Amino acid sequence: MKPLVTITDLDKSFPGVKALKKARFELFAGEVHALMGENGAGKSTLMKVLAGIYHKDAGEILIDGTPVDIPSPRAAQDLGISIIHQELNLMNDLTAAQNIFIGREPKRAMGLLLDEEALNRAAAEIFKRMHLRLDPQAEVGGLTVAKQQMVEIAKALSFRSKVLIMDEPTAALNSAEIAELFSIIRQLKAEGVGIVYISHKMDELEEISDRVTVMRDGEYVGTVPTASTSVDTIISMMVGRSLTETKTDVPDLSSHEVVLEVRNLRRSSTIQDVSFKLRKGEILGFAGLMGAGRTEVARAIFGADPIDSGEIIVRGQPVTIRSPQDAVRLGIGYLSEDRKRFGLATGMDVAANIVMPCLSKFLSMNVFLKARAIRETARSYIGRLRIKTPSEAQEVRFLSGGNQQKIVIAKWLARDCEILFFDEPTRGIDIGAKNEIYKLLNALAEQGRAIVMISSELPEILRMSHRIAVMCEGRMTGELPSEGTTQEDIMRLATQRHSITADNVNAATKGSIS
Repeated sequence: MKPLVTITDLDKSFPGVKALKKARFELFAGEVHALMGENGAGKSTLMKVLAGIYHKDAGEILIDGTPVDIPSPRAAQDLGISIIHQELNLMNDLTAAQNIFIGREPKRAMGLLLDEEALNRAAAEIFKRMHLRLDPQAEVGGLTVAKQQMVEIAKALSFRSKVLIMDEPTAALNSAEIAELFSIIRQLKAEGVGIVYISHKMDELEEISDRVTVMRDGEYVGTVPTASTSVDTIISMMVGRSLTETKTDVPDLSSHEVVLEVRNLRRSSTIQDVSFKLRKGEILGFAGLMGAGRTEVARAIFGADPIDSGEIIVRGQPVTIRSPQDAVRLGIGYLSEDRKRFGLATGMDVAANIVMPCLSKFLSMNVFLKARAIRETARSYIGRLRIKTPSEAQEVRFLSGGNQQKIVIAKWLARDCEILFFDEPTRGIDIGAKNEIYKLLNALAEQGRAIVMISSELPEILRMSHRIAVMCEGRMTGELPSEGTTQEDIMRLATQRHSITADNVNAATKGSIS
C-alpha cells in the first residue's frame, strides 16, 4: 500500500540551531503513527514543516506519492493536512464557533452578512460528534484549558482532513476527556484518516498508536511497531541511555519550620475553606481531578486572584497578598501551568527572561542595565539547570518546551524565592527532561526550599511528594502520607466532596467510592 505521507532527508535550521538533519517519516491512511523523542528532538518542527508553518531548507515531501511544496498553513489545509498545536492557538475574545470557522464563516444576504445561526449550528454538530457539552457561543477566554483544547480539536476536525497532526493533544485533558478523544481518533482512523500523534505519555501510545517513530537531536532514529516493542526499548531509542525511576526519599520533616500556613481560604465557589501547612525542605503534592481547585488555590495565594476570606501566614507572620508583586516580595514564586501565557516573554532572549523578576538588582543608578552581570547570571543558571540553548542571547520561542520550563524555574531561583508553587511542572515535557526536573525539585527541597507541586499525573505525585494533599470541588478532602499510599487511595479522596481529617484518612481510603 502506498503511504499517504512520505518525508525524506528533510533539513531545517533556525538561528544558531540545526533543528532537523535528514529527517524521515511516513504515514499510511487509517494509521495512528506516534512520533516520539525528547524535547528538542525535532518532532514538532518536522510536523510544522508538514503543516506549512515552517518551510524546509532541503528534502522532499510526498502526498499520495506526489512531490509537493507546502509554503503556508493554507496550502497544507488545501492538501488535507491539519495540525492541533501543543500550545493553544485561539482568539480569547471570540466564541468557540467563531474560532472553529475563523476565515470560513457562513454568510447570508448575498454574502454580505455573517450567518451566526448557521455558524453556531455547524459548531454544535462537531461538538455532538465529539460527545462534548459546550455552548458554541461561549467566549473562549472564559473556558478552562481543557475546554479550549477541545475547541482546537474541533477546529481541526472541521477541515475534514485526511492527515491530522496532534501535538500533545491530551496535555490538559482529564481521563474522561481523553477517553472521548481516543474514541474520536478511532472513528477517524476507521474513516481512513492518517493521524500523527505526538505525546510523551507511554500508556497513551500503547493504547492508541500502531507504529512509533523516534527522533533524537533532529535526526531519525527508527520506526517500530507499537504492539511488539517494549516501553524500555522506545525510551532507550529516545534518550540513548537507560533511565532509572526512583522514589523520593521521605525524611521526617515534622520538626522543620512551617514557612507557609493557609487557614480557611475561600474564593467564590472555587475555593472552600482550604487549609494546609508547608514546611521548609518539603515537597507537598496537590492532587485532584481537573476542576478540583488546585490551580485556583495557588493563584489566590500568589495574589493573581483575590480571596473572599481566610488567612495566609508566611514564616509565622500573617500577611496580606493583594498582587503577585506582594507575593514575590515575601519570597513566593509561582510557575504557571501555562508557561507561554504567564511564565515567559517568548519574544525576548533567555537572559532577559531569567533576570526579569529581579531586574532592579541589575540596574546602575536605577537607570542603566548591568549587561555583563545579566549575562553572567544567565550563564550561571543555564549551566546549573542544563538549559540547551546556543547562548543566553537566544530568543526563548526557539527553544523546546522542556528548556522553556527550565527558564521559568531559573527566573524564580534568580529571585531567590523560598516558597515555590509548581503547577504541572512536567506537562508537555519528555521523559528525559522530566527526570531532570525531578532531580532539580529534589535538590531545591534539600537546599531548604518549600515546594507545592500540583500535578495531574498520580505516579508523579507519588514519586515526588513528601505529603499529598487531595482536593475535590474546591475543598481539601484529605491529606495522605507518601509512604504506603496508592493511586486508588488518592482517587477515593479526589472523588469525595467532604473533607476527611488526617487522623481518619487511612480508614476513609479503605472503603469503596459511593
